[in-house]
Amino acid sequence: MRLSITEQDIQRKAAELGLVQEGEPVPARIRSKVAAALLQEQAPAPTEAPPVAESIVIQPGGAIEIDGRPFPWTVQAEQMSVTLGPDGSGMVRLTIPARNVQITKPADESE
Repeated sequence: MRLSITEQDIQRKAAELGLVQEGEPVPARIRSKVAAALLQEQAPAPTEAPPVAESIVIQPGGAIEIDGRPFPWTVQAEQMSVTLGPDGSGMVRLTIPARNVQITKPADESE
């Protein structure tokens, strides 16, 4: 999406913000601030954020739990990169936002 502003937009916004009187030229030192305010108004609203995991636990043997549930409950297709080989093997890369990541160490077998 392309954002654009006109001289009239800058004049109107500067007057609306009380930086100049209606019809006065906008000083060069504040033009960028006025333009930034206009562009911020035109910017698209942020989309809803994807769910964020509270905790990821990777256990010995490869078991993965996300927020206490077995993986892959939070996987979303658009966040996945899949590469397949001719024999059906492949690689999957996932990005899962998390507030806490824990990797457990296997217990010493001699204990």
